[in-house]
Amino acid sequence: MKKKMAKRNALFLSVIDDKEKTLILEAIATHYGITPQEAYAEVTDPEAEHLLDYMVEPQRSAASVLMQRHGMA
Repeated sequence: MKKKMAKRNALFLSVIDDKEKTLILEAIATHYGITPQEAYAEVTDPEAEHLLDYMVEPQRSAASVLMQRHGMA
């Protein structure tokens, strides 16, 4: 199940525009005290959780809306 989530996270990040992707990865990086590159590696790791599980409000809700808009909720 987790491998599926990693692929889903990677797919979502690949279909949104670069600005949205950057904002999401920066939000995760800031929350965890890591770089955006490390955040991407974390959310696409085979053991990754759902992308929203790495996020806090208000970015979490914004990302959820983006997922819904792309049919990935």
